[in-house]
This record gives sequence, C-alpha cells and structure tokens, in this order.
Amino acid sequence: MIRTSILTGAVAAVLLLAAGTAAAQSEPRKVAPERLPNYWTLTNTSVNADVPNTGKNLDQPGCVAVTYMIGSNGLPQNVVAAKTVPAGDLAQVGVSAVKDFRYAPSGVNRVGDPVRTYYVVGFNLPEDPARKAAILKQCELPGYQTT
Repeated sequence: MIRTSILTGAVAAVLLLAAGTAAAQSEPRKVAPERLPNYWTLTNTSVNADVPNTGKNLDQPGCVAVTYMIGSNGLPQNVVAAKTVPAGDLAQVGVSAVKDFRYAPSGVNRVGDPVRTYYVVGFNLPEDPARKAAILKQCELPGYQTT
C-alpha cells in the first residue's frame, strides 16, 4: 500500500507540473504599448468613453494605466485600471475608453495571437511637452516586453 500511494503521489506531481507548464505556455505575451503595433493595429478612428458629471480630480492633469488582453478577435478583454494619477474618479473613464478599442492583427502576429498590454490614457494634459511627458510617465507599468 505504501508503494501505491507514493506512485500515485509521484504521478499527481508530474501531472501538476505538466499542467503548469501548459498553462505558462498558453499565457499571452506581455507587450509594451510602444511595441503593440508589431502585433496589433488599432482600427478605431474614435472611441466613446463614459465620463461622469462629477467626481474626484476630474479636472486635474493626470493619467490612467489600463491593462487588458487583446483577444484573437481583436477585442479588449479583462480591462482593468491598474494605476491612476492622481487618485480619483478618472479610472472608470480610462477603462470605458479602452473597452471601445478595436484591433486588427499586424506585423509578426498575422494569425492574431492574443497579447497582454496596457494603454495610458491622459486627461487634462498641459501643452508643454516636458510637463505632459512627466505626467504620462507616472502611469508606465513594469514587466512588459520592450524588445
């Protein structure tokens, strides 16, 4: 009986390891926003966003980093506001805008494999390029492929 339980445990461990490896292989590639055109092309000429009439910091310069996956159908999935600067009610606006994006496969991704990425939505940004870049930089997210 001891041999059977050890063998069963070993088989279970191998199966769990194989399932974990398969899941890791099926996880979509994480692509930085500047590299996204190599995989997917945004086809929208405009987007609709739900903007509240009132809320915290709606009139302040800021940004929202919105993470999402582009599915094989070119539609955003799992859309989440990952970072909002300054804290406030602009997150829901960024999420609603990204949910309206539509993509077509491009570059090295002609077959339309899903990818994970993020988009930085800017709000009330100053015209000065240096100040604008400083605000948007606050919403950059680490861990996305840049090469």
